[in-house]
Amino acid sequence: MGRLKKRKYKNLIISCDGGAASGKTTGAKLIAKKYNLKFLSSGMLYRYASYLIIKKKPKNQISLLQKEFKKINLKKLNRLELDTQLISDHTSKIAKVKKIRSILKSFQISFSRKYNNCIIEGRDISTEIIPYSDVKFYFVCDLENASKRRYQDLKKKNHKVKLSEVKKSIKLRNLRDKNRKHSPLLKHRDALEIHTGKLNRKKMVEKMSKHIEDVMNT
Repeated sequence: MGRLKKRKYKNLIISCDGGAASGKTTGAKLIAKKYNLKFLSSGMLYRYASYLIIKKKPKNQISLLQKEFKKINLKKLNRLELDTQLISDHTSKIAKVKKIRSILKSFQISFSRKYNNCIIEGRDISTEIIPYSDVKFYFVCDLENASKRRYQDLKKKNHKVKLSEVKKSIKLRNLRDKNRKHSPLLKHRDALEIHTGKLNRKKMVEKMSKHIEDVMNT
């Protein structure tokens, strides 16, 4: 894709939302690099919550998560194996629990206030977590391309999965996220849609960058 020309604004908070394997994490990371922003993945936080619950099997899940998220180390999270199908399936279930969402919401809001230059990606970032973000994106990808993307990622990590299973999981995850009672997956009225099915990384960054420049220089 070539070297990114780095830019920096004094205060820039960006929110990215979208369904499973829609490309929002990749897009957010590339923009974080270009604009020198702190990056946070909401999905990683939920997968970590699932990881803790599955591993520790606590009698009180809420108490465990309250304790663990007070001392969370984001760098350590990147070294954990959080992308298994078991964790992904479990994550979509706990994401419906209001008290768990509240714990993770508090963490994400604190993150945005600590770092005035940041980008957070997830499913309710623009609509629920940081509606005050300067720039908002909503990622969309058709099921076929999203499934192939997730399948290839899992295969690279030596996970034994079938494409049909990945497709079924993504379809179910998006259905749950869009129809859950608390903070469903929705497009914010101010969000720019990014269709990633046939959009390569270079074009994606170009489109996102143009929108950021337009918003910040208005």
